[in-house]
Amino acid sequence: MIKRALWQGLLAGTVGGVVMTLGEKIEQAVTGRPDSHVPARVLQRLTGLPERPGVQPLPVNWAMHYGQAALLGVLRSVMAQAGLRGPLASAKFTVVRLTNDQILENATGVGAPPSTWPRGELVVDLLHKTVYAFVTGAVADALAARDGLGPGQRHAAVRPGRHAHVAPLPRKDAYGR
Repeated sequence: MIKRALWQGLLAGTVGGVVMTLGEKIEQAVTGRPDSHVPARVLQRLTGLPERPGVQPLPVNWAMHYGQAALLGVLRSVMAQAGLRGPLASAKFTVVRLTNDQILENATGVGAPPSTWPRGELVVDLLHKTVYAFVTGAVADALAARDGLGPGQRHAAVRPGRHAHVAPLPRKDAYGR
């Protein structure tokens, strides 16, 4: 399961990162909001890379932006492999994505707690991270579904009274048929 979750998660997270970026570019064209270089500054501080005021190293920005998206996709893939799938799982993952950003940005001193942000910035960030989480979730869920039910789904399917949205497992007779 872990090998599958790794490659499927890296793929799902990358797809989620690409779709989020496309959405950001569309939003920026409409609102005029400039590119954020927070990911680059976080990575520079985490790795000790030099920071040059006024210089925005695009490759460093992309490395952090897409690297973070891909790596967090592995967690969403583990969720899907375990049977935590669908919109509710993606909503939970949205919180993980937002929390990850805030830990890294605040711990490095690059960002400030969201409660201090202008409401417009907060709404935009929530929207883009939600798009990432749901796209990543859809890809992770689709890839995991190819492998069958996850352990949690199998458990729900055989427990009376569970409200699983999965078909119950077929019952076998004493001869394994």
